[in-house]
Amino acid sequence: MPKRILNGVVTSDANAQTVTVSVERRFKHPLLHKTVRKSKKYRAHDEKDAFKVGDLVRIQECAPKSKTKRWEVIAE
Repeated sequence: MPKRILNGVVTSDANAQTVTVSVERRFKHPLLHKTVRKSKKYRAHDEKDAFKVGDLVRIQECAPKSKTKRWEVIAE
């Protein structure tokens, strides 16, 4: 099964080897037919602490690295 890849913006880099990435998705509301924006935050593993707040990154699913980390940053 292929691993999911998402694009997002780094919102926090306060923890060691971890970044918080906000991923936004857009969809049309089924009843109102209006474009709705929803965002979700993912905690991703950043081995070299290379990414800072505001950076655009791609994250990929991986095996669990800690209690909350299930994603890793792909070099971009």
